[in-house]
Amino acid sequence: MTPQPSLGLRARLLSAFALLCVVTAAAVAGGIYVQARSAILQRTQDAAVKATTSRLQALYPLRSATPGPEELGGIAAAAAAAEQGMLAVAVYRGTHSPFPPGPPPPPRRGDPGLNTAVLNLEVIPEQLRRVVAGGDTAWQRVVWQDTPFLLIGMPLLITERGRTTRMSGIEVYVARNLLPEQQSIDELATRAWLIGGAALTFAVILASLAARGVLRPVRELGRAARLLGEGELRARVAVRGSDELAEVARTFNDTATELERHVRQLREMEAEARRFVADVSHELRTPLAALTAVADVLDEEAARLPEPAGRAARLVSQETLNLTVLVNDLIEISRFDSGVAALALNEVDVAELVRATLRVRGWSQQVSADLPATVTARLDPRRVDVVLANLVGNALRHGEPPVSIRLRADPHRISLEVRDHGPGLDEAVLPHVFDRFYKASAARARSEGSGLGLAIARENARLHRGDLTVANAPDGGAVFTLYLPRRAHEPDGGSE
Repeated sequence: MTPQPSLGLRARLLSAFALLCVVTAAAVAGGIYVQARSAILQRTQDAAVKATTSRLQALYPLRSATPGPEELGGIAAAAAAAEQGMLAVAVYRGTHSPFPPGPPPPPRRGDPGLNTAVLNLEVIPEQLRRVVAGGDTAWQRVVWQDTPFLLIGMPLLITERGRTTRMSGIEVYVARNLLPEQQSIDELATRAWLIGGAALTFAVILASLAARGVLRPVRELGRAARLLGEGELRARVAVRGSDELAEVARTFNDTATELERHVRQLREMEAEARRFVADVSHELRTPLAALTAVADVLDEEAARLPEPAGRAARLVSQETLNLTVLVNDLIEISRFDSGVAALALNEVDVAELVRATLRVRGWSQQVSADLPATVTARLDPRRVDVVLANLVGNALRHGEPPVSIRLRADPHRISLEVRDHGPGLDEAVLPHVFDRFYKASAARARSEGSGLGLAIARENARLHRGDLTVANAPDGGAVFTLYLPRRAHEPDGGSE
């Protein structure tokens, strides 16, 4: 499953700043809006109730205890007091102040002034009427004809000698147009949104500047770490200031310096070890040549010597041969390590090269070969012969028959597959097969092999800019596959 790409650090910083600004601006603007709206409506409500109460108190004494429509109309007109945006209706035991038949003209939005001083009873909620009928003053905000109104209802009380004695039964309802207040509230909300938008823009700009300041050292750290990973051990980061990022940069530089020192020491030790191996190997060649000559003589005379002496002569001859192979392998490895190994390229028939390898070593009858004709490649035949001899020899010694070799080719590369039908290699062994001096079995620690053959084989493959791989076949047996380009090129380096 392909991992989903995540947001970069810059995008996350900008998002965090923007989200913080939006939440803060919304909370502040929302709180101010709610408080301002409540304050505006409360002030308007208190003023309307106080004004209405004052106007109604000025009506006493009433001319009639049982007013008719005309007197109720006067009460309604006095309650409205011809103030712009005020409508009123007076009700007494089912009788109300007169208003034109049909629904009253709806108020025009944007025009707080109304030309009528009457209020349609259908606008007044039933709950409000019940509260007023019970003798209490009440108010409620409603929306009528898309215009907000404040409805105020209060009963007229009979007062005698400055004291309220009883209810008169008259109910007065006043509607205060809240359109101006609503427009003020809307304007306040618009300004709050504009301020929030400006704050968001400012926050994004501030976040961009902050992200640039934070990400610059982070990018420098990433670049320096990448250079370190590529082997540029002198990569360092500029230290600016004394904050946490500067401390990280300083720690990185100290770590890089220490790493450079250790790597330099390791390289020097490795170079010394390679020179030591190369020098020892070359120095051993001369005494080994003499030992080989003596071993040949002993080998010829071993059959005529008494059995203990003959067995010792054969053992010396075999160990001398093993030591010669080991020294030659060490010399070959030292050439790869020092970069002086080179290719002697020739245009060769790959199938014929494989047959020659098998024929020279007497393996033609033991190995089945699937070798298509007319497969040519520009290779170093000696080095390919060394690889094939190692692979086929290992298959014959450590695997089980039948052993096969198969050649396949495409326009760009060839592959040579060497397979046996033994138990294969343990899964824990596969990653280490090409390691130097590695032997799959502890029982082979004193075998004739040096443990360098497969390492040299892979180095030869890579010298051709190819590769050598190993795997277990599904039906048993180890499978070594040599990949080589059809047209190898001389690698950089010296010559042998």
